[in-house]
Amino acid sequence: MSDVVITVRGEHETRIAPERAIAHLTIRAEGPERGAVVERMAALTEPVRDDLAARKAAGTVPEWTSQRVSVWSERPWNNEGKRLAPVHYASVDFSVTFTDFTVLSWWAGEVAEREGVQLAWIEWLLTPETRAQTEKDVATQAVGVAVARAQAYAAALGLSNVTALEIADIGLLTRQEQAPAPAPRMMMAKAFAADAGGGPAVQLQPEDIVVSSAVEARFVAR
Repeated sequence: MSDVVITVRGEHETRIAPERAIAHLTIRAEGPERGAVVERMAALTEPVRDDLAARKAAGTVPEWTSQRVSVWSERPWNNEGKRLAPVHYASVDFSVTFTDFTVLSWWAGEVAEREGVQLAWIEWLLTPETRAQTEKDVATQAVGVAVARAQAYAAALGLSNVTALEIADIGLLTRQEQAPAPAPRMMMAKAFAADAGGGPAVQLQPEDIVVSSAVEARFVAR
């Protein structure tokens, strides 16, 4: 039998518990007077900043950032279709990094009770080192799956010598319009729930982070 070209796809994925969490919150104020709204925003923001600064100094919060205050105005409509007086708004966003999820749970419960504060969402992440190593391991496993498939096809044809010709990410080998290989996904919080007991006011149930890889490979079997 002459040489046979075999083209296969290999995939692999793994799930890892998050190592970091980034909480995103917004502090917002509104009212009829622009200056008063900005002052109110500053008053609402100050205790949150002080608390985060203290937590960072204590080592329970590795990092936090805040953006500039955004100020804008809108003129709402009433039920009769008339424009009302302008309403002024001011908001500032915070991002807070946690490595201890118990601390995060208690903090989220406390901060959510503050006036003008809205806890928007939580990102669940791996450290850069873990992510890089996991991506490497998953890619290696995906290549192994491709090799095993090629060998199985060759064996079914009575061939035993399998040599790799090409290997690439999905879409690069076939040069077709296909979706790229899945990248690591940073999962959001699975659920927020109020706690009726004396524990944290917010219970966090992070999903595992899925790291996946897929490759295309072409082999020649003899």
